[in-house]
Amino acid sequence: MATPHYDLIIIGAGLSGIGSACRVAQTYPNKTLAILERRESIGGTWDLFRYPGIRSDSDMASFGYNFKPWYSDRVLAKGTDIRHYVEETAREFHLQDKVHYGLKITGADWSDADQQWTVTALHEKTGDTRRFTCGFLLNCAGYYNYDHGYRPTFEGEENFKGTLIHPQFWPEDLDYEGKKVVVIGSGATAITVVPAMAEKAGHVTMLQRSPSYIMAMPDTDKISMALNKVLPKKLVFTLARKRNILFQRGLYLASMRWPNAMRRFMLSHMRKQAGPDIDPRHLTPSYNPWEQRLCAAPDGDFFKALRSGKADMVTDHIDHLTETGIVLTSGQTLEADIIVAATGLDVQLMGGLALQLNGEPVDLTRKLTYKGILLQDVPNYAWIFGYTNAPWTLKCDIGGRYLCRLFEQMDARGAAAVRPVDMDGLESDGGMLDGFAPGYIMRAKDRMPRQGLRGPWKVTMHYGKDKKMLVDDPVDDGILQFEAPTAVAGERPPMAATA
Repeated sequence: MATPHYDLIIIGAGLSGIGSACRVAQTYPNKTLAILERRESIGGTWDLFRYPGIRSDSDMASFGYNFKPWYSDRVLAKGTDIRHYVEETAREFHLQDKVHYGLKITGADWSDADQQWTVTALHEKTGDTRRFTCGFLLNCAGYYNYDHGYRPTFEGEENFKGTLIHPQFWPEDLDYEGKKVVVIGSGATAITVVPAMAEKAGHVTMLQRSPSYIMAMPDTDKISMALNKVLPKKLVFTLARKRNILFQRGLYLASMRWPNAMRRFMLSHMRKQAGPDIDPRHLTPSYNPWEQRLCAAPDGDFFKALRSGKADMVTDHIDHLTETGIVLTSGQTLEADIIVAATGLDVQLMGGLALQLNGEPVDLTRKLTYKGILLQDVPNYAWIFGYTNAPWTLKCDIGGRYLCRLFEQMDARGAAAVRPVDMDGLESDGGMLDGFAPGYIMRAKDRMPRQGLRGPWKVTMHYGKDKKMLVDDPVDDGILQFEAPTAVAGERPPMAATA
């Protein structure tokens, strides 16, 4: 059987993969495109996670695609709504038939002679190995391991007679009505799960080693609701998107410039929301705002659960588990029927894809990132890694637009391959996410690509600067090396862009 060849293969049919595919398909409707997805449905993260209350932690005006407005009065969307939104987008852009499901990517090897990638995948349902070739490979597989989350082993956990689960693999039939629940963790998942479970559980305790910053925010966009009465919906959406991006960026920059003042503001905000009965030490993080991602509480639901008495907080360390609960290092015992280990993600960059160049393995930890999209010396390969301090999909959108501009430049030059080359020796010892310190990132620092000393080799996590660099600045900056077709590659026609 002949190996199918495509101009572009996208790995992953989640928010990033579908969003990028829409951008490319719009600009290059005649190019051949395939999306390889491990799961049996579209949605990625939003198809995998099914724990109570799952939702975005960014507003949907800026988290959704700017080419497909999210028309809703709700600010933070529920997980099922986001999944349906991604599915609907794929249908509108006629991408459903381009998705190949059930494929676990096991390797990708670039051939300089053929100027193409050979992608190997395992069809998990049948055990068959399948191969594809493509001119360009775009990895949108996310940044964490879908097979398992991060969960430390707790001493004595084999003695626990209740239910111990990780949110990444939530049992569909879990009945927690009237039960005593302990949620271990203080990140976005815990802040979501606690109020959602508190509605039916007997009592929920959030056990944290250290507190996080939590901001109560309105769950309805009253400004847009008012403007919708007098202005076109699309204009209202555009205004909301710009407003929310500016607000998020302003909050982050203020936290970087005036950390002490922003810390005082956030501590005051949280303590006021939680009420006088919550010990302030449970709401006093040891770090400054935005050194880790800010957690959102729509309409202050997390704080409402605390004030109602249906939930409480404990700051301590686990000593061991017993048949009936958790013994803390302080000697306190937390009784539990259900323990939810919301202990984080296991970072796995690029879906764990093993890259090779001409049969030789690529060590990602020795490669610089170029404009946060391409990799040093790796031809015709891009990946989408969204923002840690803003909605993930903002980077997805400008990344897709950049790729379209890159393809246009390749066609104009008659190039079959392009790769960024560091000719100035700008490599540094810094990882691409140094300065961002949540546990799941710190645990994966030794797996991260490098970032350079300056320019396009440096990861900014700054939407405004990135947008200028990816959307406005010239594509040909003297760093990209464009390569003419070989005899084999020259047999294939270039991508045809629309005006």
